[in-house]
Formats: sequence, structure tokens, C-alpha cells
Amino acid sequence: MDAEGNLLGDFLEQLGVKHTADYSARQFAAMPFKSLFGISKVLDSYGIGNEALRIDDKSEITLLPVPFLAHTPAGFVIVTDVDKNAISYITQGVSETMPLGEFQKAWSGNVLMAYPNEKSIEPDYVIHARDRFITKAKTGVLIAGAVALTVYLFIANGLYLSVSTWLIAAIDILGLWLTYMLVQKSVRIKNSAADKVCGVLQAGGCDNVLEMKASKFFGIFGWSEVGFSYFSVSLLTLLMFPRWICYLALCNACCLPFTFWSIWYQKFRAKVWCTLCVSVQASLWLLFFCYLGGGWFKGILPLRIEFFVLGLTYLTVLLGLNRLLPLIDKSDSHDDGDADNIHHN
Repeated sequence: MDAEGNLLGDFLEQLGVKHTADYSARQFAAMPFKSLFGISKVLDSYGIGNEALRIDDKSEITLLPVPFLAHTPAGFVIVTDVDKNAISYITQGVSETMPLGEFQKAWSGNVLMAYPNEKSIEPDYVIHARDRFITKAKTGVLIAGAVALTVYLFIANGLYLSVSTWLIAAIDILGLWLTYMLVQKSVRIKNSAADKVCGVLQAGGCDNVLEMKASKFFGIFGWSEVGFSYFSVSLLTLLMFPRWICYLALCNACCLPFTFWSIWYQKFRAKVWCTLCVSVQASLWLLFFCYLGGGWFKGILPLRIEFFVLGLTYLTVLLGLNRLLPLIDKSDSHDDGDADNIHHN
């Protein structure tokens, strides 16, 4: 469930009504039709008075108390501020501003006004808030445990003695974070950090590239899945089996030809840049120079069974991830009622 970019959750936030993101997202996703009537019924369940209005004279929008929902051809937006020159609104969790006249042209004239009071609150809010706290606590413990284990293995296996292994571990973690965001985008999970990174080279570039057929390896595995599998296995192998580092170096070298193809494809075929993809390619080259500078390409030959075990591990993790992602694909739970960007309409 995409709670972060949920229209209902964002509206409740602006209204100052106590709510939990997960529950509001589920309520919004459960609406068969994303209409003013449907949203009105949901607001009723929160104890929020509301009314739908049709404003024929669009200049009267400056008289309406904010926040309110406004309907555009692209969907609903949450208007948060209006003055004589510009209007501020939220769409898909992102705050934007548009000249007033331009917004009035896109606006249908339909609005939903909401009037919360001191009794307005999410049904069973205390229970939902408790569950959310427990979920966050479990996530915090998981992260703390992972960090503690990483530090222990790094010290116990003597990895701290070499500058190159420090850099390799850091780049693996960076690559894991980058490919994690790519995986999220591939299953349409909203991530504001990923959106910001993707906008560095070209706005919307990551989404465009990930929708192309070339974003899948042999049409089966998404390149985001391949990248996440590579960096996760490489990091764990470095921490748990540091004596295999020469084979990690060899696997890294085998990945480098792909970086040339990826850059070529984005520049000449796709004609659009995916910032996350380019960052992953840069990470692979940084790893190569770290392996090279650390002298880790020595002792590769003759190949031993460990190299093939490592390759099998990469493949196993990739297959597992490929089977798991369809189960968490969020494409069917997206907010059809949110406007992507009313500038384009």
C-alpha cells in the first residue's frame, strides 16, 4: 500500500486530524471509485463534516478556506494556499505551486470542503497507532541488529585493516541502497528519496527507463533485481567469507561490460537518463578500482569451487527476489484519483 502518496492521508494531515498512514491508505485504496462522493463517505467515518460544491465563477476560489480538494482533469489535488497570484497544492505527496490563472483553467470547478472538529479522529486510532509503533520498533531493532552484525564481522574478520575493504564495503552499501530504490520503483512503491535522486539528471528518467523492455535481463529479470542481488550477495560474502574477495573482484570485472551497454542505451536508444542507473554503473567502476588498488585480483587462478558457489549464490538470490517481487507489486493499489501533474493537462 502506498501510504506516503495517499490522497486521503495527505488531506487528513492538512486538516490536522489524527490518523495513521497505513489505515488511511487502505481506506482510500478500498474505494471502488475515487470520487468526491466516495471521499465524502470516508470523511464521514472520521467524524469530519464535509460538503461538495460546484463553483461556477472560478475567481471565487480565492474565497474558499483551505485546505480543500479540487478536481482537475488529471484527478484530485489538495489545495493548501491561495492568493491573488498563485495557488499551492499537493499531488501524490508532493507540494507544488502554479499561477492562479493557469490553475483555474485546469480546475473543473468542483471542490470538497471539510470541517473537522475536536472529535474528528480515525476509527480505532489508538489501536492503529499502537500497531504502527510496534512495526516501527521492529524495523528499528532490525536495522540496529544488522548494523551490529556488520560491525562485528568487519572487526572479527580483520577487514578494518585494509583501506580497500573499507571502501569496498561502503560502495557495496551504497549500491545496495541505490538498487533498493530501483527495485521499489520497479514495483511502483513511492519513495521520495528515490524521486529526488532520479530528478538530478532528468525528471522522470528513471521511471521511463524502467518501463522499457530493455530494463529486463533476457526479458525475465529486471536489471534492478540483478543489481540488488549483486550488491547484497557481494556485501554478505565480503563480511562472512573475506577469503573469497578475489572472486568478488572477478565477478565485479565480469559486470563492467554491462555498464558500457547501459550508458549507450540510455544515450542513443532511450534518449533519457536514469540517475539511479547511472549511479549504479559508477558504483561498479568504483568497486573495480578498489579491488584493483587493493591487489585483490591476485590469486584468482586456478578457479576453485568457491567461485562457482559464489555464482550459484548470486543466481539463487536473484531467482528468489524475482519470485518475491510480484507478490508485493503495488501497481494495482495506486491512487487513481491523484493527479500526476496538472501542468500536463
